[in-house]
Amino acid sequence: MSYQKKSQRKIQKRSNRRSFRVKNKQVRRGDVPRVCVFRSLKQIYAQIIDDSNHSTLVSFSSLNLKEKKNNKVETAKQVGLSLGKQALEKSIDKVFFDRGNYLYHGRVKALADGLRESGLKF
Repeated sequence: MSYQKKSQRKIQKRSNRRSFRVKNKQVRRGDVPRVCVFRSLKQIYAQIIDDSNHSTLVSFSSLNLKEKKNNKVETAKQVGLSLGKQALEKSIDKVFFDRGNYLYHGRVKALADGLRESGLKF
């Protein structure tokens, strides 16, 4: 097996471990809806999901923004602010932040900060 395949496996194992750790914490939360984050190279997407009813309550992405900024971190923060405003309109004030297998750094952290600034509690 080549060195490149070994390093890819190592990264995949680390990623899986991280996502399982996040999912385990969510199981203990119970009926609190979760904010699920997906980050691609150009865009960032977030949605609030109610796992008890298996439905999406609110969703927002960087594609929906009217004023786009060149900085991806600022764009992620704007997505968090907008998603938080929509959630508060639907009387959702407490959520669980499910970052998946992404590190809590950069755009993911900016999105979480935007959610907090809008008034949501984790």
